[in-house]
Amino acid sequence: MPRASNGRSSIYQSADGSWHGWVTVGVKPDGSPDRRHREAKTRAEVTRRVRELERQRETGQTVAGRVPTVTIWLREWLDTIAPRTASRASIKGTYRPKVEHWIIPRIGGHRLDKLRPEHLDALYLELAGEGLSPKSILMVHQIISRSLRMAMRRGILGRNVATLVDAPRHREAEMTPLSAEEARAILAAAAGTVNGARWSVALALGLRQCETLGMRWRYIDFDRAEARIYQLKPDLLQHGCSDPRACGTRYHTANCSPGCANHAQYCPKRHGGGWTFTEPKGGKARTIAIPPQLLSQLRAHRVAQAAERLRAGEVWEDWDLLFPGPDGRPVPGRYDWAAWKQLVAKAGLRDTRLHDARHTAATLLLEQGVDIRVVQQILGHSTLAVTKRYTHVTDKLAHDAAERIGRALWSS
Repeated sequence: MPRASNGRSSIYQSADGSWHGWVTVGVKPDGSPDRRHREAKTRAEVTRRVRELERQRETGQTVAGRVPTVTIWLREWLDTIAPRTASRASIKGTYRPKVEHWIIPRIGGHRLDKLRPEHLDALYLELAGEGLSPKSILMVHQIISRSLRMAMRRGILGRNVATLVDAPRHREAEMTPLSAEEARAILAAAAGTVNGARWSVALALGLRQCETLGMRWRYIDFDRAEARIYQLKPDLLQHGCSDPRACGTRYHTANCSPGCANHAQYCPKRHGGGWTFTEPKGGKARTIAIPPQLLSQLRAHRVAQAAERLRAGEVWEDWDLLFPGPDGRPVPGRYDWAAWKQLVAKAGLRDTRLHDARHTAATLLLEQGVDIRVVQQILGHSTLAVTKRYTHVTDKLAHDAAERIGRALWSS
């Protein structure tokens, strides 16, 4: 049987009696036709396979060109695509370690178009069996899904198999905000301490830790009683050696990749570190109002800080921070977290996470009748759904709701 003309599908029988089909699905990167081959024992079967390949071509489930493996594509995605939307710290500290340690060693050899849902099912079961937390497994799933979605947009892949798999379940930890009385006990314990106003900011404004530690005097408008909110993030240390596995430090393992940042602090040629002011989580800085009582406290705090600066002398580095360390430099998050724990113990309260101060601010705002959309703006959430997770139906709100429905039904 003669072959079909260029660009058309063809079916023919070879000398050994088997049947072959060729389907043009597009154009290769070099400009030549990308033709895919199908083989079967009967003409009916090869015809069915050719028709199926044609259907996939028409619906976009088959793409032209050479398809990379999961390993090649994930590394390209991390190096050239993800940095446009994700922070450098997130890529180096979260995305890349999970890709290199959990994804590539298990499914990295598959070609993208050969990756199947059952491969992901097996991956998630294996990770769970090794003790990886549900939250981490969910993040692995999200990384795979985002990278495959971009492969579809680039025409490398016809479908995202991650959408065919149920996302691993992760149940958020119960949020336990402080009551108004407990919050006042925290403020009383912080009174008179160095940077004591830091905790007033946490409970009154509900800022994230990196936002509070990144507050600068230049963005405090005392006349308008407003603050412009950015965040301060530490830059991760990076290896100075070409291969961390040959770094000469015992902390590395055979699983460390050339981009491994997990043990960079031990590399004798390490570089990086430092601090960077960036836009807050969500994409842009926001302006929030400051309560009059907190504004007065910040004025007093500025005077006290000026005195500390004089005592520090040449040691002081001017970062323009509201809540710096004793030398004027940024306070590492772990030190700030430890200070909160000490303050909670001093106030005689139950053990409470620092992030619960943010939940406390949201809940207290609602108890005062503030609209949830205003709370969303104060907290800097991109969606209202996220804000709802940060708020809590307290007994006060529940009783207030009961009284209101009672008045509506039975009051004359």
